[in-house]
Amino acid sequence: MWGRICVNKVVTSRINLLWNCRSLSTMQLKTEEFQSLFTDGLNSIAELFEKNHFELRIAGGAVRDLLSGKRPDDVDFATTATPDDMKRIFQAAGVRMINNKGEKHGTITARIHSENFEVTTLRVDVQTDGRHAEVEFTRDWKKDAERRDLTINSMFFGLDGTLYDYFSGYEDLKNRRVRFVGSAEQRIQEDYLRILRYFRFYGRVAVRAGEHEPGTLQAIRENAQGMAAISGERIWVELKKMLVGKHAAHLIEVMYELGVAQYMGLPVEGNVAELTRVWQQSHAWSPKPMTLLSALLRRSADVDRLDLRLKISREEKNLGLFVVKHRRELVKSQDEPDSLRPYTDFIIDSREPDAQSKMCELLKYQGEERLLAQMKRWAIPRFPVSGHDLRKMGITSGQEIGIILQNLRDVWKESRYQMGKEELLNNVTGS
Repeated sequence: MWGRICVNKVVTSRINLLWNCRSLSTMQLKTEEFQSLFTDGLNSIAELFEKNHFELRIAGGAVRDLLSGKRPDDVDFATTATPDDMKRIFQAAGVRMINNKGEKHGTITARIHSENFEVTTLRVDVQTDGRHAEVEFTRDWKKDAERRDLTINSMFFGLDGTLYDYFSGYEDLKNRRVRFVGSAEQRIQEDYLRILRYFRFYGRVAVRAGEHEPGTLQAIRENAQGMAAISGERIWVELKKMLVGKHAAHLIEVMYELGVAQYMGLPVEGNVAELTRVWQQSHAWSPKPMTLLSALLRRSADVDRLDLRLKISREEKNLGLFVVKHRRELVKSQDEPDSLRPYTDFIIDSREPDAQSKMCELLKYQGEERLLAQMKRWAIPRFPVSGHDLRKMGITSGQEIGIILQNLRDVWKESRYQMGKEELLNNVTGS
């Protein structure tokens, strides 16, 4: 028994809110976004759980998206059924199960009607070491919500549209507030990566920078060194998501102020002022995470050290090296400020893989909006002359062919890539 139920009518055409007077708030959601989730696959899965007397609810980020009026791209489910229960149910119904590496953590993935459904048993943490947790399965929804990181991530939706909110996550979401479930210190010490998850969700949810709860920041400061034990791959996943969100420059600055940055692979003397400048002038153009992070790095060696800690991809490392190397030396001409010529000439001469894409990122970094738009429209022209053309003219020396081709390429560049094969070859016959 939850006790007396209070009714609050929220002024909205789509939501009626029921508040429980104790710890649980519920609401009934009947939006188009919610209804659109009910495909043949979900209806079939729901029928199986109901038939076997187990409850199935939507969990995690999908709840947050639905409450924000968005249709979630991915939907995770939680259930009172154990992994053994789910395997028995699915096997009896002839439902295929795939990718069951997560079974020891309580997750079974079922495939039905060409859709995958990831369903996880309710859990409680028995023991944590700051990186991993040993869990036990439970049927208590509140205990499962209690082990989650942030209040806005601790809610569930029943398949009838009922929201189950044990820690005022919906209120926090409406107020654009990011809070840990219960004690910030305890949640962080269970998994130190939650420090970055706090910052990442702050950048997604908060309207304004700098409105952190002092107690939260203090808990992060006192536990910053715990980040040293977190794998670089896990850090990079969260950091990338944070860098493409709101307030990225502010959040990086806070990480330095709280002593977190040094434990996650960022340079001790990172150029926070440069990162702030680059973010302010470029974030509207969606720069890649590595483009923004390059502003923090002062030299190429910083990219190498970052890679050692975070295990960034080869493509990301090459982009970082490219931006750090060329951000000062490759700039627009003062004589022709609206011309792409220095950038296009570099691409024509470059052996850089994917040079045009890297150049777009460099232009974002430099704040060159007009040139960026031109670069996106520009198609790399093909140099029309080959060594075969020169051999047909009777030139047989490989060294001479190489010199002539380079000279013709320079002439072609001067023409802004307009001269054709015949016109270029006339330069050879006339020389």
